[in-house]
Amino acid sequence: MRVIVETATGLSKYVFADSEVIVSLPDHIKIGDPVRFIIGDLGSGQVTITDNVTDVPEDWIGNKYLFDGTTWTLNPGWVR
Repeated sequence: MRVIVETATGLSKYVFADSEVIVSLPDHIKIGDPVRFIIGDLGSGQVTITDNVTDVPEDWIGNKYLFDGTTWTLNPGWVR
C-alpha cells in the first residue's frame, strides 16, 4: 500500500494501492491516471509518501493512526 502521512503530525491521512498513481504538487495531490481524486488541503511540502507498506491496520481510518514509515501507533487524540 501507499501511505500518505502529514509530515508535521505523523498522522496517516490516506492509504492507496501500490499501483495507484500519486502526483504530489506544492498545493495539492492528484490521485489516479486519469485523475479521479484531488487532495486539496495537502501538498508536497506537507506530506511524506511511503510505498510498499504491508502492515496497514485492518481498522485503518484517516487520522486514526500515526505512521513513522515503519511503525503504526494509535493516535492518542483519536475521537470517533
